[in-house]
Parts: sequence; structure tokens; C-alpha cells
Amino acid sequence: MESLHSRIRLLWIAQGAITAIVLGIVLAAVDRWLTDVPTAVMAGVVGLALVLGIVYAVRLYQVWQFELQPDALYLERGVVTFVETAVPFVRVQHVDTQFGPIERALGLSSVVVYTAGTRNADVRIPGLTPDRARDLQDTLRELAVESEADDAV
Repeated sequence: MESLHSRIRLLWIAQGAITAIVLGIVLAAVDRWLTDVPTAVMAGVVGLALVLGIVYAVRLYQVWQFELQPDALYLERGVVTFVETAVPFVRVQHVDTQFGPIERALGLSSVVVYTAGTRNADVRIPGLTPDRARDLQDTLRELAVESEADDAV
């Protein structure tokens, strides 16, 4: 099983911090326009949200793994709800490498595997170095073509 690059934790912690800040802004708006919310309560809620976001990011990093098995891409992830996914290579339609501005700043990329069907039609593997993402993309593409040829026989 392969883990994600450790810098993905920074991205997930930043997302948790942004959520805590937005929660603080909402509480400040409620305090200003609807009812008085004690400052200690606001600080406590925002602090708790921040701590939970950090704990969630660290735990998610610990459990997020993927593996190329002989016939499928296998993924394990999740904190509250643990999800195991097997994507048979024969179901792979195409594979993309994506990276947003924050991922680029952290030197990370994601691989997105699009599959046939409508339910969970794509699978994203975040937190890869750009070189690893390109290698994985090429490997998945090759395995999909090979399995398609094997399936047709």
C-alpha cells in the first residue's frame, strides 16, 4: 500500500483552518445582528473547530492509502466513515492529473480516474508529487488499455 505525500496534511489543515475562520465570521454576524454570543463561547467554538480540523487532517493522512493490484486500483480512506474502493482497470475511461493553485504551491498533484457508470464515476488520489502523479497516470492508462484488450478476447 502506498501513502500520500506528507505535505497533503498542510493542505487539509489549511482547509480546516478556513472552515474555523468562516465559523467565527458566522458567529460574529450572529452576535452582531441576532443575539449576544459571549466572546468566550465564540473563541471556544472556533478553537474547537480548529483543533478538530487538525486532528481530522492528521488522521486522514494516516489512513489514506492506495495500491495497484493485478486487476484494480484499490483505495482506503476516511476518518468518520472508512471507505474501501476497488476500481477495476477494465472500467477506467480516462485518467487526468490535476493541481490547483494551493497544491501547486505545496508541490503536489492529484490523479483523477474516471470510470464507466454513474455511481462514484470518478476517484481522486490527492497528495502526490507531480512526478509520481504523472507516473501513476501513465501506469493506469496502460493497465486500462491492457485490461480492455484482455476483456475483448
